[in-house]
Amino acid sequence: MKHIIGAKPPTAPAGLPAARLVEVDADSAGQRLDNFLIRHLKGVPKTHVYRIIRSGEVRINKGRVSADTRVEVGDVVRLPPVRISDKVAEKAERPAPAREFPILLEDEHLIALDKPAGVAVHGGSGVSFGVIEQLRQARPASKFLELVHRLDRETSGILLVAKKRSALTHLQDQFRERETGKTYLALVTGIWPANKKVIDLPLHKYLQADGERRVRVTTADDPDGMRSITLVKVRSTVPARPAQGLPAMSLLEVTIKTGRTHQIRVHLASQGHAIVGDDKYGDFDLNKRLQKLSMKRMFLHAWRLQFNHPASGERVQLIAELPPELADFVSPA
Repeated sequence: MKHIIGAKPPTAPAGLPAARLVEVDADSAGQRLDNFLIRHLKGVPKTHVYRIIRSGEVRINKGRVSADTRVEVGDVVRLPPVRISDKVAEKAERPAPAREFPILLEDEHLIALDKPAGVAVHGGSGVSFGVIEQLRQARPASKFLELVHRLDRETSGILLVAKKRSALTHLQDQFRERETGKTYLALVTGIWPANKKVIDLPLHKYLQADGERRVRVTTADDPDGMRSITLVKVRSTVPARPAQGLPAMSLLEVTIKTGRTHQIRVHLASQGHAIVGDDKYGDFDLNKRLQKLSMKRMFLHAWRLQFNHPASGERVQLIAELPPELADFVSPA
């Protein structure tokens, strides 16, 4: 069936609510239409969001649009009625528990928080909710709270949340253009060679048979390989503890020049020095011994972050000290 530009959008099937008209406010200005819809049509699968855009059921100022159209202040967006399963509807109506997190910096433009290990940054992939959903529940008066970047669920440390769209786009531009400084603390097995300071190896993302995401080092001629650069500096070494069955270890300051999925974990493991406690790329036998010693997490912490403030342009440096369970492990009493 042909879709004619300017044609009347399809009417709602019986039993569905009527279409809604939503006016774009300043906080949403500049956002892509697909992202705008995902925020407003909670629980609706992304595939369905793209389908209703393509079919012409979504309109801006009565005109047909594409997924990458940017919405502007005052635009009127037609949101068609959509049907979702009872299970999805129940999940959308069940709010995440409100939670505040340790704050490193907060002003009218952004929040820098210290994320604990074991907490996802957002819901999805089997996780009902994450930091951003909990923060929104804890701050119902905040009109705009969006993640600037991400951390793995198992990683602790500095996480930025924007309180204005202008701050979000400004900060994300800095991450994309590699204008930020991101340094992590990682404890790895073995003694890291002091002269090994740069890892410049491409990474390839793939899915396992069970659908779980994995990353591996690949070759320069791999068309799906992404150039990835990691800088390594040895901070200290931790002597072997034979009585506890633990080898010598190295505490590293790791600065990433590219932000690839699992970059630090895969790069360090590729050199024969996996991150302690890493359940995807690490030493599984060692991890079991560590769990018996109450070391139940991966030793990777987003320690330092440098960026230009989105309003003042001033260079900001934030530090999140090692959480107690990591600090105590490398400096036992």
